[in-house]
Amino acid sequence: MGETGRQQGGGRAASLVATGILLSRVSGLVRERVLAHYFGSAEAADAVRAAFRIPNLLQNLFGEGALSASFIPVYARLLARGDREEARRVAGAVASLLAMAVSVLVLAGVLATPFIIDLIAPGFSGSRRALTIVLVRIFFPGAGMLVLSAWCLGVLNSHGRFLLSYSAPVAWNAVLVATLVIFGRHEPVDQLAVSYAWGSVVASTVMFAVQLPAVLRLTKRVSLRPRIGSPEVRTVARNFGPVFVTRGVVQLSAYVDQFLASWLPVGSVALLGYAQNLALLPVSLFGMAVSAAELPAMSGMVGGADDVAATLRGRLNEGLRRIAFFIVPSAMAFVALGDVIAAAIYRTGRFTTADAAWVWAILAGSAVGMLASTLGRLYSSAYYALRDTRTPLRFAVIRVALTTGLGYLSALPLPRLLGVDQRWGMAGLTASAGIAGWVEFTLLRRSLHGRVGTTGVPARLVATLWGAALVAAAAAYGAERLVAIGHPIGRAAVILPLYGLVYLGLTVAMGVPESTAFVGAVRRRLGRAAR
Repeated sequence: MGETGRQQGGGRAASLVATGILLSRVSGLVRERVLAHYFGSAEAADAVRAAFRIPNLLQNLFGEGALSASFIPVYARLLARGDREEARRVAGAVASLLAMAVSVLVLAGVLATPFIIDLIAPGFSGSRRALTIVLVRIFFPGAGMLVLSAWCLGVLNSHGRFLLSYSAPVAWNAVLVATLVIFGRHEPVDQLAVSYAWGSVVASTVMFAVQLPAVLRLTKRVSLRPRIGSPEVRTVARNFGPVFVTRGVVQLSAYVDQFLASWLPVGSVALLGYAQNLALLPVSLFGMAVSAAELPAMSGMVGGADDVAATLRGRLNEGLRRIAFFIVPSAMAFVALGDVIAAAIYRTGRFTTADAAWVWAILAGSAVGMLASTLGRLYSSAYYALRDTRTPLRFAVIRVALTTGLGYLSALPLPRLLGVDQRWGMAGLTASAGIAGWVEFTLLRRSLHGRVGTTGVPARLVATLWGAALVAAAAAYGAERLVAIGHPIGRAAVILPLYGLVYLGLTVAMGVPESTAFVGAVRRRLGRAAR
């Protein structure tokens, strides 16, 4: 395939992933807004946030990240060779092994919940700890269904069916929003938290059921036999181990944040969760979209070592530029306009203006490492495509060690030393994680350069993007001061589009290819819609 064809194919796949993620994230923001309306930053909000994160570890360890990195390269390579029968057998074997492992872990998690909470949120006590235990035990079975949904995602992505797999969470969010609206009108917050947990179990089942028919049509007569003697299944299992540990290390970084936040004032865990969900939107929409779309394509590369290296280098450079074009303005928006964003999404019901201000502070901290962490996702996908799962693991361990040490210092001793509100430690947590993300990104890039050659985003392009984002932020900030709009949604509806249009206009004027391509794609879609 020629350079232009490859770019169009990668761009189209990334667009499908981005569309699916956009739908799921928008529905997720609706869910978060409703959640903020009923829970705010009260004790029950802390319990819900901590409880959901604990069994969510199961999904993240066995689910999308680890399973995609170990299963998709093998499955996609079989499809590329035309060996669909063996691909079908591998898919069934992986599904059966996954179901058995998850069943055991769900049971163990339910039984060991009190001990898990002592490890994850030791700062919780009294009624907050008791409610968290109840919620975790309900959440765990739903997390098991989410893992099986991740298997569906792996199959669908390998067949190029990106939109369904990444938009399936819309059904999950819809069930949870319905649960909150139905029960939130007459239940106290503690009981509503329990209803929300049961709603999550139902939602997880619905999400799996939405994807399953398409998976069965693609795999045809899938046989749920472990087939541990198959070389391909053994390859998946062998690759799964290091990726499983890598994902565990990455998740440990997120749990370090919650561990430390549990010692901060009541509401800190909830506020950190609200901010992290916003920060994940551009990371998922742009970084995950490109990485997920490129993994099957990079895994299916054939040819000599030099040809593979050249193709991988080209795909990486193209993907890195696309990611930077979108992530740079996202990070700048969180720093300069985080209050506008947080108030528009969350300011309702029990969620106050003060809560929105703290979310802004946390978002500004997240912006420190947003670009590095997002670019690092694509580099990790390149290693997985090369069937190297151990190198990302080594660098992830370094990142977590830095996150833990810097996070502790920034969250607990530093605010006391500076004599500021202890809740500033929430921003310290995200900023310190960003610094660690830059270290990991640098190590990933430097190591890969020795294998495939020089890759990365040109320094001139990076400077251009940051400059355009800064000017756009200044224009939006000035407009915010001039335009007196009281309602937070109305204010965001004026300020944020202005910011985006100024950034886009400046980058087009400065000849940034990604900006020109984006504008052209939008025009073509509008033209087709008009016809």
